[in-house]
Amino acid sequence: MYDIDVAEVWDPVYRGRGRDYRAEAAEVSALIRQHKPGAASLLDVACGTGEHLRSFRDHFARVAGVELSADMIAVGRARSPELSLTQGDMRTFDLGTRFDAITCMFSSVGHLDTPAELATALKRFAAHLEPGGVVIVEPWWFPSTFLEGYVTGDIVETGGRTISRVSHSSREGTKSRVHIHFTVASPLEGLRHFTESILVSLFTQREHEAAFEEAGFAVEYVEGGPQGRGLFVGVLK
Repeated sequence: MYDIDVAEVWDPVYRGRGRDYRAEAAEVSALIRQHKPGAASLLDVACGTGEHLRSFRDHFARVAGVELSADMIAVGRARSPELSLTQGDMRTFDLGTRFDAITCMFSSVGHLDTPAELATALKRFAAHLEPGGVVIVEPWWFPSTFLEGYVTGDIVETGGRTISRVSHSSREGTKSRVHIHFTVASPLEGLRHFTESILVSLFTQREHEAAFEEAGFAVEYVEGGPQGRGLFVGVLK
């Protein structure tokens, strides 16, 4: 799950592709406060290197992150040692504390294998929420919106490096396979190439909603969202 090669280029590539972490944090924070106006603490699950957390600090007095990839955490800590980043699996983590809000961005729930695992993760979220707490989940594509054979390509120039990212997506039953090729070039390091292949579950909208309900949330689906895949908003009953 996301080794050091991917971790080191993740944020530069996504910023270069137009991902605006500050704007996304503001949008999500406003959505949280529609349901819990006094929210003062936030946990970002599957936080990567903590890029969203750096912006969430502008909106919440206390923020923290949980991330499965040790390499993502290492890059995040090197960049922002003051961030509270804990290695953990979204299905099993236990921080021993609660938050007013929990976010899970970048379609990270798609890495779960089954709807049952999705419900298990959401129960872990619920266990870390204050009464009336809010969960915001950015899903992956639904089976009905996934585009078979979708191809993307980007070239980013940043920090003296040129980074290319090319991907191809295909369907494998109830999941999608995303093959990604990265090429990184710089005057001192020369040229290197590495690949990534990830399997992402194509949960239906109803499967998401059922998992939220099983975990004790009232849930709604909001169209749009940062990447057009919408957002699920759950409020703990």
